[in-house]
Amino acid sequence: MYKSSKEAKEAILQAGQCLYQNGYVAANDGNITARMEDGSVWCTPTGVSKGFMTEDMLVRVNPDGRLLEGKNKVSSEILLHLAIYKQNPNLGGIVHAHGPGATAWASFGKPWELAISLDSALHLGTVPCAPFAVTGSSALAEGAAPYSKNHTAVFLEHHGSVTWGEDVRQALFRTEVLEQTFKIYANMRTFGEVRLLSQRQLDEIERIKTKYNIRCPRAKGRDR
Repeated sequence: MYKSSKEAKEAILQAGQCLYQNGYVAANDGNITARMEDGSVWCTPTGVSKGFMTEDMLVRVNPDGRLLEGKNKVSSEILLHLAIYKQNPNLGGIVHAHGPGATAWASFGKPWELAISLDSALHLGTVPCAPFAVTGSSALAEGAAPYSKNHTAVFLEHHGSVTWGEDVRQALFRTEVLEQTFKIYANMRTFGEVRLLSQRQLDEIERIKTKYNIRCPRAKGRDR
């Protein structure tokens, strides 16, 4: 969580540029929020490219979504973000993106469970998929928010991904790891085999997660 509004807004602007420059959002896609220590939330406005935001465009709302600061209309996905924060009081940042890898997998409507790399097993684990619901709806928020308790990310069926963390940067990094995982997966498939980490290797990763207090569910590896 953030102590100063200046720090929170800077984090949102930096994350927005990164998402846009890497192709994880297009046009006015996606939204980003940062939670303050008092429970209020700075968020991206609706209808604005995340790559071209300025500080004065951002808006601040209370935990119920009531506007506190800013002249623009809040993101249509604010219900989703606020529901996640209510589920997990330790979170300080959330990123909703439409990355091509995550969105393609989300169209299947099923979780990602394969341990194909150290980083994905260490920082993502398994990623569930919330059932389809239209953007900005309470159904979307209610379907996705409960996963924030025990996971680091969730897919939104036929829509995209949501990642969260102690701050905006950690949420952004998890979006990056998610997209990188699907690039690796696609390359593996061109080579003819998707080879998973072994159970022994995953056991070693679990010890690292415990040591550094990294919380994410264990992904599936190969038996041998």
